[in-house]
Amino acid sequence: MNIFVTGGSGLVGSNITKALLASQKHNVIAPPRRQCNLLDYQSTLEYISKNNPDVLIHCAGEVGGIQANIDDPVRFLIDNVDMGRNVILAAREVGVKRLINLGSSCMYPANAPNPLKESYLLSGLPEQTNEGYAIAKILTQRLCTYIRRENSVFQYKTIIPCNLYGPGDSFDSKTAHLVPAVINKLHRAISDALDNVTIWGDGNSRREFMFVGDLSDFLIAAINDFDELPDLINVGAGYDCSILDCYKIAAEALGYKGSFSFDTDRPSGMYQKLLDITLSKEFGWSPQTNLEDGIHKTYEYYLRNLEERNSV
Repeated sequence: MNIFVTGGSGLVGSNITKALLASQKHNVIAPPRRQCNLLDYQSTLEYISKNNPDVLIHCAGEVGGIQANIDDPVRFLIDNVDMGRNVILAAREVGVKRLINLGSSCMYPANAPNPLKESYLLSGLPEQTNEGYAIAKILTQRLCTYIRRENSVFQYKTIIPCNLYGPGDSFDSKTAHLVPAVINKLHRAISDALDNVTIWGDGNSRREFMFVGDLSDFLIAAINDFDELPDLINVGAGYDCSILDCYKIAAEALGYKGSFSFDTDRPSGMYQKLLDITLSKEFGWSPQTNLEDGIHKTYEYYLRNLEERNSV
């Protein structure tokens, strides 16, 4: 099949592109922004029309951690709305019949009970610290639903993953998500011989983490068995841990021997975001990488890239 992947240089896009190419079963199209500007509808339409994919996987997005979302909510709202609508509406206009849209656990209401079931979507307000991003992701998911409702020929489906991490991640201290931010912070602490690392919040908030390679594995299964894939489905590890425990697991992997302190003036985000993965189990899939192994693999990637940057 001809498979079009948006956001091919990002965490999910780069990993699913590599996995698809490694399978040697499909032709993969993953254009850089200079070839296909997803913020411009005409550019998006022309590129999708030219390549006429059998399946489109929408991974592109403006992403970042809590502080980035707080500092720049307009960009996180508008850019993600524009990318989502441009890709999906262009795909429909071209006649792409199969599309997988990547959502986020941020879409769920802040006060929803855990584990978070797909039916809880839009049952309450999202967490304020990433509200703009969440609204954009919800809008994109609903657009997929409305298009499919109007014409069932267009099977546009949304996958909601838990917090992702792994090779290809951003480790920038201003924009990184939790696991890459923790790896970067602990590595710097080791390099600078620091005996204490500060954790934002009280460390009690809980998060579910999944290695990005596992999501790539799920996406390949979804492509190969597309008709059986639910229209909306959570994909996660099935268990969570506290932020403090995440730091401790990463400290073990990196060899950090110091202590931790807490900055309770900093936001912690939602207390818990554990996904209900009943549907993904029924689909016949489960992740294979635990957090300890995943952090080891991610740290190896971090060190390789650090060496490459230092050698330039």
